[in-house]
Amino acid sequence: MATAHSQTLRISSLSSSSSLSLSSKLPLSSAFSVSFRSSRRASRPLVVFVSAGLDAKPTVLVAEKLGEAGLKLLKEFANVDCSYNLSPEELCTKISLCDALIVRSGTKVTREVFESSAGRLKVVGRAGVGIDNVDLAAATEHGCLVVNAPTANTVAAAEHGIALLAAMARNVAQADASVKAGKWQRNKYVGVSLVGKTLAVMGFGKVGSEVARRAKGLGMNVIAHDPYAPADRARAIGVELVGFDEAIATADFISLHMPLTPATNKMLNDETFAKMKKGVRIVNVARGGVIDEDALVRALDSGIVAQAALDVFTVEPPPKDSKLIMHEQVTATPHLGASTMEAQEGVAIEIAEAVVGALKGELASTAVNAPMVPSEVLTELQPYVDLAEKLGRLAVQLVAGGSGVKTVKVTYASARAPDDLDTRVLRAMITKGLIEPISSVFVNLVNADFTAKQRGIRITEERIILDGSPESPVEFVQVQIANVESRFASAISDSGEIKVEGRVKDGIPHLTKVGSFDVDVSLEGSIILCRQVDQPGMIGKVGSVLGQENVNVSFMSVGRIAPRKQAVMAIGVDEQPSKDTLKKIGEIPAVEEFVFLKL
Repeated sequence: MATAHSQTLRISSLSSSSSLSLSSKLPLSSAFSVSFRSSRRASRPLVVFVSAGLDAKPTVLVAEKLGEAGLKLLKEFANVDCSYNLSPEELCTKISLCDALIVRSGTKVTREVFESSAGRLKVVGRAGVGIDNVDLAAATEHGCLVVNAPTANTVAAAEHGIALLAAMARNVAQADASVKAGKWQRNKYVGVSLVGKTLAVMGFGKVGSEVARRAKGLGMNVIAHDPYAPADRARAIGVELVGFDEAIATADFISLHMPLTPATNKMLNDETFAKMKKGVRIVNVARGGVIDEDALVRALDSGIVAQAALDVFTVEPPPKDSKLIMHEQVTATPHLGASTMEAQEGVAIEIAEAVVGALKGELASTAVNAPMVPSEVLTELQPYVDLAEKLGRLAVQLVAGGSGVKTVKVTYASARAPDDLDTRVLRAMITKGLIEPISSVFVNLVNADFTAKQRGIRITEERIILDGSPESPVEFVQVQIANVESRFASAISDSGEIKVEGRVKDGIPHLTKVGSFDVDVSLEGSIILCRQVDQPGMIGKVGSVLGQENVNVSFMSVGRIAPRKQAVMAIGVDEQPSKDTLKKIGEIPAVEEFVFLKL
């Protein structure tokens, strides 16, 4: 007989091994050795840190200019070497003498840098948010902690977004260049008003919400798209959360504030530009890669996009002959989002505190790698770690656009006693799957709880205690998301939540339940879910469509309520089907709904 007891995730205090506070500082040694276990299916490795002593005053290499307040903090604890504009070869030569390295966005911290450190480099501090220039996998493999400074430049970036918005609307840059060229073209540079216009904020995190506040003050109607933004926080600012297509179709101005991830790469492209209101104006102070720059030039030339104001580019600095930069309707600045005196000092202090804390053996929530779990626990849980992340990814993709994920319940069924099952790493990986695909945050055991709380996501855990042998740590894992709409209605359980459940079979994670339907499909590649009328030949019809389009099927399973009633087909595919292929599946008469889920 199974019994259950619930445990709510709490962030405010550090208690037993089954809960973890990330608002508190955690012990971390000042020198590390690493135990590494990888999986071909894991997107990033997990590591274990082991204590060692610090025998001498550490040396910190500051490779790019840092504010004086930050340098002062560093010098109180360490020897500080400020060496700017180092070539890659010079950096590799110098790094073997350093315990910590601080960079901004211009220095590439490659695998060669970590290899050249010969194990001495313990901390890399990125003075800013993005860590695109740091090889995280290499850092982890070499036992090096990576920390960033995610909060200090929020206001500066938001202010620059508003500055570009206003400058673009009133042709400030073009008019300035015209006057300095000796011209006086008042009729040519007639602008547009911001009052009463609709601004779509794409990405409602720290910077996006600050832009929204300021735009409201300018009299604009503000809408936002962000699948993780809490609706109550948006309402408090007077902002309506909407789906992606609605946001871009109704906006007069679009301001981009999403991170660059595989899901957001070239998010604005020929297809999405075609859905926009003719004459839309676009501001980007996020990441250059979220816009297909060639497509933007075409949209500007056709008049779909009236103007663009860009602070970031796919390649920085952009080529001198760039058609985008030279376009008359483009206002460009050289990545100035965080470039205020106040932001520079704030970032310097934030990153200095994080680096010094790490060198002292403390680990704060700005760490972007380094989950600390005993190696024997990781070895046993490795297949379940993979299962947990993929269940999180599946669950969040089932949420309809505009629905804010706020309440998540995770259930573990196990024959183990509660004290003999440490679920921290599983919870962290579910959080990773829920958040990481559209976030710049690298979620792991260290920052998972903090990241979830920051996004207003409340995660509760329930354990179902099973009778029988406790040889396997977990029998199944279930993820439920409450109070949201679903892109696939059949994923809604009888109690009203999106529900997915999975098990590990022969070391491979399997999806075993969607909503109230039992299925059995390997979580490798990607998945198509179809709800259909249960009748002969359906597997053949769907398989035939996929075969004609050269999409390889790896697994297929059908779960049904009763013969000849409704059924859900789960299909594992190795390749991503084209839109035409998916359309053909949807056109099969017995198929009532379907969804493609990418793992």
